[in-house]
Amino acid sequence: MKKPPPSSLAPPAKTKRRNTARRPRTLGIDVGGTGLKASVLNARGKMMVHRVRVDTPSPCPPQALVKALVDLVKPLPAFDRVAVGFPGYVRAEKVITAPEFGNRIWRGFDLVKALQARWGKPVRLLNDADMQGLPVIGGQGLELVITLGTGVGTALFRDGELMPHLELAHHPAHQGADYNGYLGKKALKQVGRKKWNRRVRRMIGVLHDLFNFDKLYIGGGNARNITLKPNAHLKLISNQDGILGGFMLWDQPGGVKAG
Repeated sequence: MKKPPPSSLAPPAKTKRRNTARRPRTLGIDVGGTGLKASVLNARGKMMVHRVRVDTPSPCPPQALVKALVDLVKPLPAFDRVAVGFPGYVRAEKVITAPEFGNRIWRGFDLVKALQARWGKPVRLLNDADMQGLPVIGGQGLELVITLGTGVGTALFRDGELMPHLELAHHPAHQGADYNGYLGKKALKQVGRKKWNRRVRRMIGVLHDLFNFDKLYIGGGNARNITLKPNAHLKLISNQDGILGGFMLWDQPGGVKAG
């Protein structure tokens, strides 16, 4: 009996199986004092569709915001997890302050629990300026992020690590006014763009003396009114970074600790 050729004795070649499992999609939400923005980010942190936007409810108690967010994301693609940037101080998944919406009605509200109940998806919560800073920082030295919108937000990073959040918006800035009153949306409308920019430059000088930061990033809806020219130490960032930071919030084990 003839032996079969060696090739027929060899085990069948293993074919590579294509990994068809879909990696998580992240719903990024940026809660602003005047607008709510959202989009779904793919596994690389890129927007799958253009962001959607609606006006923030006014007044805006917790349940009104929850309903508005649920309605906002209905036309978006399916998602597996959620990241929310909120304009206030947050800690342990709860809102501590909400200066644009009313501190008294918001204090202690578990926004994470409320949204998880509506969507059945895991949710992480972070201050909106902190979340906007996550995708833009370089990760070296001391970096400060300022957001100029309805109010003023700040986030501080050291060698890429988010530092405990400071609500500098409530720190006295000039003649009894805090940064919100001095540089917020109402102030811009009252004093005009030229004087408002002088105030911005004054604020930057004060914050530089306070922190001696290596690089400054300025974003938010009113950053488009800035007349300062970017340089090696100053960068103007997109308002969309508040959504893109949602991917970064989920991209590291345990997320980023708030507060």
